[in-house]
Parts: sequence; C-alpha cells; structure tokens
Amino acid sequence: MSPTNFPALPAHGHGHVTFLGAGPGDPGLLTLRAVEALASAEVLIAEPDVLDVVRSHARASVSTPELTVVDDASTAAGIPVLRDAANLVMEAARVGKRVVRAVSGDPGLDGNAGQEMLACAAEGIPFEVVPGVATAVGVPAYAGVPLRDPQGADVRFVDARSASDRCWTEVGASDGTVVVSATLETVAAAAGELVAAGRKPDTPLTVTVAGTTTRQRTWSATLGTIAQVLKQAKVLPSPEGHRPVIAVVGERSAAAQRDQLSWFESKPLFGWKVLVPRTKEQAASLSDQLRSYGAVPHEVPTIAVEPPRTPQQMERAVKGLVTGRYEWIAFTSVNAVKAVREKFEEYGLDARAFAGIKVAAVGEQTAAALVDFGVKPDLVPSGEQSAAGLLEDWPPYDPVFDPIDRVFLPRADIATETLVAGLIELGWEVDDVTAYRTVRASPPPADTREAIKGGGFDAVLFTSSSTVRNLVGIAGKPHNVTVIACIGPATAKTAEEHGLRVDVLSPEPSVHKLAEALADFGGQRRAAAVEAGEHVTRPSERRPGGRRRRTT
Repeated sequence: MSPTNFPALPAHGHGHVTFLGAGPGDPGLLTLRAVEALASAEVLIAEPDVLDVVRSHARASVSTPELTVVDDASTAAGIPVLRDAANLVMEAARVGKRVVRAVSGDPGLDGNAGQEMLACAAEGIPFEVVPGVATAVGVPAYAGVPLRDPQGADVRFVDARSASDRCWTEVGASDGTVVVSATLETVAAAAGELVAAGRKPDTPLTVTVAGTTTRQRTWSATLGTIAQVLKQAKVLPSPEGHRPVIAVVGERSAAAQRDQLSWFESKPLFGWKVLVPRTKEQAASLSDQLRSYGAVPHEVPTIAVEPPRTPQQMERAVKGLVTGRYEWIAFTSVNAVKAVREKFEEYGLDARAFAGIKVAAVGEQTAAALVDFGVKPDLVPSGEQSAAGLLEDWPPYDPVFDPIDRVFLPRADIATETLVAGLIELGWEVDDVTAYRTVRASPPPADTREAIKGGGFDAVLFTSSSTVRNLVGIAGKPHNVTVIACIGPATAKTAEEHGLRVDVLSPEPSVHKLAEALADFGGQRRAAAVEAGEHVTRPSERRPGGRRRRTT
C-alpha cells in the first residue's frame, strides 16, 4: 500500500480513526496527508477552534458531532469528563465509520489525543496519526523567532499550566531556548518562575498571541519587563487575558533580530479587514490574493442575479446552438456562463452541445468558468480584458471560411452596445439575448453595515461604478478612515460623486492589479510609520474618538 493511500474499511466490524493535527491556526499549514484524510472522512470530530480550518476539506455529507464542553459548575457537580471526544470517536468507529479526529497543533505534542489512541487500541480499532505543525514550533516561526542558532542551543518546551517546580528549576538552570505555552494573564508569572529559578531578568523574550493567524501580535520584552510591557500596551488587564500565547525565552528572541525576521506581521496589509463587494464565487481568487498580503477579506454581494423576465428568447437561442444556427458564442461574464450552463442542465445538455461552435470569453475569470464547464474557449483577449479588448482580437466575418455569420451573445439586462456594434462592423449578425438580470442585492447583516459606516473596515475595493452605487445603497457610505480603492477612472469618479475620497487607483482595469495597488499603498504606509519610529497601525485603528458618521 502506498503511504498516501488510506486503507479500505473492512466489510464488517470496526471502522478506522485518523488522529489529525490541524496546525496552530493558519489553514495553509494543513499537510497534504491531512487534506486526503479529511476528504475521505465520514465523521469529523474537531476541536471548536480548528473546525473551520478542516471543515472545508471534508465532503458535504460528513457528520460533525459537536464536542460537549463542561463548565466548572458541572465538573463540581461530579461530571467526570471535560469533553466527550473519546466517546464520540468510539461510537462512530464501532459502527464501521471512517473517523477523523482533528486537534489543534500536533496530536502528539498538543492536547490529550494519546488517551483516545489508547482507547482505540484497547478495543482493536485501527487508527493512524497524521502529524501537524505543533503550536510551539509554528507560532515562533510566524513570529520571526528561530528556536536554534548555528551553535545548536538546547530547546526546551514548557506548558506553564502543568509545569512542576522541578521543571522550572531545570529550565531556569539552562541557558538554552525555552518555549513556554501560557496565557496573556499567566505569562508574566511564568517569566517570574524562570527568574526565580536562575534566569537573568534581562533575558530577552517574545510573547505571541493568535499565532499564525491574521490576528497575530507579538511583543518583545525581557523576563523582568514583560508584565510592564503588556500593561503599557493596554493588553492587560483585559477580559481576554485567558487567550493562549507562546513565549520564547533566550537570546534568539532578541528584538533586534526579530525586526529583521518578522516576515508575517510585516506583510503590507497584515490584519487589514478588506471589504470585497462581490459574491464569494466571484471573489474567490481575489480574496486568496488579499490573504497572501496578510489581509482578512470580507465578501459582501452588492448585486443578485435573477432569470430574465421572459425566458423564451433565451430558450430559442439555446435551441439554436444545438441546431447549428451560430458560428460563435461570446461570454462577457461568469454569470453569462452560469446562465447558459443552467439552461443546458434544464434541457439535459452538456458541454458537447458546443461542438463545432467557436467560443469567446471576455477575460480569464470567464474563461476559467468555461473550462470548469468542460469548454475550452477559442478566443480570450490578448490585451485588455473587456469588450473593447475582445473586439481587438475578433476576426472579421469571411464568407469563404465562415459557413454561418451569426453570433450568440448571452448577457445581462444591461447594455452591451460596444460589443454588438463592433461585431456588426466586422460583418457579423448578432443575437443579443438577455440571459440574466442583475438586481441590487439584499442589505448585509446589521453588524456588517455598522462596520462599514463606523470605520470597522480598513479598505474597500470597488470593481465597477455599480458596486459603488449598490454598496452605498444597501449598506451606507464607508467611514472616512477607510481606504477607498477603485479599479479605474470611471469607478473613481462615481465614488467621488458619492462623497468618497479615492486613495488607490488601479493602473489597469483588473481586479488583481487593483489588489496589488492596495498592497503597494499598505506597504508604503507601513514603511513610512517604521521610518518615523511610530507604531504600525491599521486605518481602522485611527478613528478619532471612536466611531464618527460621515456627512455628504
């Protein structure tokens, strides 16, 4: 059996359990082996803090029983287990299910998965372990704190919650690196234990909260000053003092070195909450790009797509595709592809109906939607991805080589005069057919509307004039601290007409160039703060007096 193949379940008897490490928080740190195991899971039992990380890789039908967390009062009442994970795992495995038990970090170093493995072994239930990136290893890497140097210093791992006096004495007597798992409110006490055990008060340390996520924050201090640093940063006292942290103690966590190695928190849009006024389907690749810059994208649809009011014209055109009425079909949006695809499925057709018809796509995203449908476009603009760009490359009608002179143009209910007029000028007949209608989307949830108007977003990307009008219409105007980024001059003009200050203008009419321009803006802003010796802040952190409404 190949090591990447999962064993087949026996015909009868017990199932199979995979104990899987989901890493410290960044979904990108899941291993390939973990993704394979999740794809084959029938039951997924995950810690609440990693459920979102692993759930997207499991099949839609997977069962996800919720872990029961028992509070202190219940424990005092005599209920012996804090979590019923072991019971859930065993119940599912006993009836022959393939179970994935996902834990934060690594199953062997984080949590108590060992006890659950022993329970499986005692009942003869086959299991395997898929290691994950351990929290105590992954978080320092994202904080820019190497744990070892060329001299190979000793590295010790300590859990402050369960460390004994003997443990503190041993690590205190060492001059190696100590990685301490603690909480915001207990890390200063852990530093005190190390000083009491013999480490010098001026020994450098770093403390990282929410490591490997876009909420990550790291403080540099010494064993003797960490309590004061957290207090000055207004981190403590706080109701969030229970949040877990990783502290790295030793010379390799010195602030001067971390300034050079802090690759994650120094990303140009690190921690920025960016509003993307598009649907999840439309925004997928754009959101991925924003995440690569350290941003937290938040998609808000501003338009909804509905069928045409009179479907007969679309029905006739689709039948014409099958009967050979058209030489070309031109798709000007992903929604047009979706509309034709849905009509095909309604008639029991598939991509084979495009045989013998030339297919054009206005741009890469539309082309990708066609490929997903099983159709490889014959024409995608080599230059500008627009109707004008499509016309630049469109061949004129030639009666010798083109047996049919007609083009099917499925589109939205908004005008496409540029493309229609251009095709007619090239000698083609055009069936300009309304395939779908675009209407203003429903307003987003109240908390999103409040964040837009109150300055909770750091930036908003406007990809067309209609997104400006629709977002303002359904959610209100973005606060004046929010960075406004527009895809082109026409969109910028519409934004300014709505009383918005345009901060970023894309050099090309491309959503990816727009995201790139926003990242450049964020990088320059960050560099200016560092050069001035100021603390790097996000735009939303600069709200004077908290929230303030904007007037026209």
